[in-house]
Amino acid sequence: MMKRAVMFPFLFAAFFSSMSLFAQHDWRSGIQWEEPKMVTPGAEYGQPPSDAIILFDGKNMDAWSHDNWEVKDGVATVKGGDVRTKQKFGSVQLHLEFATPEKVEGSSQGRGNSGLFLMDHYEVQILDSYDNQTYFDGQCAGIYKQRPPYVNACRKPGEWQSYDVFFTKPELKIVNGKVVDVIRPAYVSVVQNGVLVVNNYAIEGDTTYHIPPAYTAHGEKESIRLQDHGNPIKFRNIWVREIPDSNAKPPRGKEFYADDRTVDNLRKEVEKLKAALEKAQKESPEKAVDEKAVDEETAETVETP
Repeated sequence: MMKRAVMFPFLFAAFFSSMSLFAQHDWRSGIQWEEPKMVTPGAEYGQPPSDAIILFDGKNMDAWSHDNWEVKDGVATVKGGDVRTKQKFGSVQLHLEFATPEKVEGSSQGRGNSGLFLMDHYEVQILDSYDNQTYFDGQCAGIYKQRPPYVNACRKPGEWQSYDVFFTKPELKIVNGKVVDVIRPAYVSVVQNGVLVVNNYAIEGDTTYHIPPAYTAHGEKESIRLQDHGNPIKFRNIWVREIPDSNAKPPRGKEFYADDRTVDNLRKEVEKLKAALEKAQKESPEKAVDEKAVDEETAETVETP
């Protein structure tokens, strides 16, 4: 009777130890992912990583088609029309820094106005919105005429500000130069001065001033445009990274599995446990009883006939 009582605590512990080991299996999805390539981040916030495409580094506007924009002291100042990148882009991560004029002139949309156009169609508004009333979906960092920013994160006029924009291009079905179906809208997130102000917004179409938003036909990649709205906005440190168009997973290469090494280790641990139990039972069953101080009444509850 007592031997059976002694064995029960050991077997009970062995059972739960085995269950714990089973819970530590190394589960794998079976998806054949490509190995992520190494990218060296910028040394400080805002500096381009190693895979960035530099659009303006303070030296020249060679990456842009432009006429009269002035480049001086590492800064490009709006003058004489919009500028577009010579290279065309689809889905991107984009960083730029801008400053509205320190001398405040005008009000509402007439004060410190410019715009960042993704794929030449979708505008993230640039505006002096520091203590400047205007319609909310025309405010700085908003998606023009579609989505105001969550908060007004603008700095004072003349102070440098930053945008970090994450843009996924739309997927459009185009027939005879017209959009007949929006398979997937464009999506955009905007971080202004370190503050998330637009998060994964589904763009409704072109951001125009005078008509409702609607998608119009364009290429798989288009230029990035900076707007001349008649105000001398300053820009510096502009770069982009091309990013995937979706988060679609590659096909599963094989069924999910537990790492064979983990299973082998489990078997070994169970065998060790069984051996230890057998050894303890053979060497000193009476001592085992004393050490565990098994109460006879408790033992009776697990005794088998």
